[in-house]
Amino acid sequence: MRVIGLMSGTSYDAIDAAAADLTLDGEDLVLHPLGALRLPMPDSVRTTLAAALPPASTTLQQVCELDTGLGHAFTAAAQRANAELCAGNAELVASHGQTVFHWVEDDRVRGTLQLGQPAWIAEGTGLPVVADFRPRDVAAGGQGAPLVSIVDVLLLRGRPGTAVALNLGGIANLTVVSADQDPIAYDTGPANALIDAAAREYTGQDYDVDGALAARGTVLPALLDRLLAEPYYRRPAPKTTGKELFHATYLDQLRADLGDLAPADVLATLTELTARTVADAIRANAATEVIASGGGTRNPVLMNRLAARLPGVTLSTSDSIGLPSAAKEAYAFAVLGFLTAHQLPGTIASCTGARHTTVLGTITPGAKPLAWPTPATPPSRLRIAPGTSQD
Repeated sequence: MRVIGLMSGTSYDAIDAAAADLTLDGEDLVLHPLGALRLPMPDSVRTTLAAALPPASTTLQQVCELDTGLGHAFTAAAQRANAELCAGNAELVASHGQTVFHWVEDDRVRGTLQLGQPAWIAEGTGLPVVADFRPRDVAAGGQGAPLVSIVDVLLLRGRPGTAVALNLGGIANLTVVSADQDPIAYDTGPANALIDAAAREYTGQDYDVDGALAARGTVLPALLDRLLAEPYYRRPAPKTTGKELFHATYLDQLRADLGDLAPADVLATLTELTARTVADAIRANAATEVIASGGGTRNPVLMNRLAARLPGVTLSTSDSIGLPSAAKEAYAFAVLGFLTAHQLPGTIASCTGARHTTVLGTITPGAKPLAWPTPATPPSRLRIAPGTSQD
């Protein structure tokens, strides 16, 4: 089955589209990468989204406009992916949507909201669409995240020692896979969220390009201590977080009485925060190997600081196992869509904290009647086969 996976993360600067040809071969789910595209988020949508996200207030009119605007943006991404990567022969679209609120209260996820109306994608492509992946896991008592954990487990199962899949998006999350225990997964805290917020403030750019500003700065102990005092870091897993907590106003409050701080020093401190909290989580799980993905892997300062805090641990990117690090999550949602189409669970209960595994998502029919494959046996491994993968 040729599936297009669509992903927009907490940085909401672009939509990643990845196409994969997926087949079941005994206990293996075989993924042939067909390539990936990265499309900038339309300026009008991004501006409206930035104005509506916490801690800002919003209106139902804005929510409706965002749902429609994001739906159009995801449609354009799916159309291009189908034409350029699948020669017009895609069979399914799996859309993560854009998370606008993840409702956590009393250490429990009570709801989650992703916008990007799938009806627009189905109408614009003629293809069936699987969307709204997270709410079913939340309804089953889970965190609704990290949903890529099932893909990580299928990829890493059987590797020696304790392997960790690390995603450095706006928020950092990891999946721990070992022969000695059930897999676990959780958000460690911010990866790029606070770094990007500071970069926008000081430079007008969306991120600290190549970590250049952080490289010129010195870590500020007073600010770092305040950042590390955040209670989230000491909560037990499974746990999830987002920009509901780690946003520009949060940073402003912590540095309000520290006087004039040099921009480079602030960026160095925030980069150190990410490196330290991620490394602490990795060491706590006795990892022997870390395979990283996400935008943070393109920040050499962050990666170098992370490596320095993980002596004796092998650190590589998902490119080394056949999935481009920049598009790994989009490929992961293609896998999740495939599992849903085959009526297979898309979660691992020990990773999300749910009472049981669930088949994820809601289905919007395309131009033709739905004709789903016969339910299959859940795969135990994900095998990446040679393809035409591209960033």
